[in-house]
Amino acid sequence: MEPGTSLTVWVYDTAMGAAAGEVRLKDLQQQSAVSVVDAVTVTWVTGAEEPRVGHLRHSTSGAAAKGSALGAMAGALFLSPVVGAAAGAGIAALAQRIRSSGIEDSFLAELKESLSPGTSALLVLSSDADLDVVRPFIERGLARGDVRLMHARLPQDAPEALRALVEDGSKGDDPGGSGLARSG
Repeated sequence: MEPGTSLTVWVYDTAMGAAAGEVRLKDLQQQSAVSVVDAVTVTWVTGAEEPRVGHLRHSTSGAAAKGSALGAMAGALFLSPVVGAAAGAGIAALAQRIRSSGIEDSFLAELKESLSPGTSALLVLSSDADLDVVRPFIERGLARGDVRLMHARLPQDAPEALRALVEDGSKGDDPGGSGLARSG
C-alpha cells in the first residue's frame, strides 16, 4: 500500500462511463487495493441543463452518515448558477473554502472544463491506494481512450477540510447551492 490521501477523478467520454467506473472501484475495494473515504459520480446526460451528482454508498465510508464531502464539492462546482466570468470567480471561491484540503483551483478548473453534456466522472477520495493493483484497472480504460485520469495527492487531513464544506453548506451560508439537496 502507498500511504496517503488522494483525489482521483476518472473522466469518461460517455454519460454511462462513471457507472462502469463504479463497478471497477468496487472490485478494487474487494481486493483491498484502495480504501475509499468518499466517492461520487457526476453524470451529464446529453440534453440536460446540468449534470447529476450521485453519492456512491460504501460500507467503509463515514461520509455517508454525515453527508458527502465530494458531493458538496461537485455540487458547488457543477450545480452553482454561475456563468462566464463569474464561473472563474466561483472556482476561486470554492478553492478558497477548501484550501486546506490541498485541492488547487487549477485542478478544480480542469475538472469543470472536462465535463460537458454526454460525459461523466467518478470522483474518489481515498487513502492507502495500492497503485500496482489500481493502475491496471484504470489503464484498461486509458488504452481504449474512453477515460482520462486526473489525480491529486492530498495531505492526510484533506477529508476533514472537505467535510467543512458540507458543514458550511448545511448552515445555509452557501448561496450558490452546494447541490447536496439534488445529489442522490
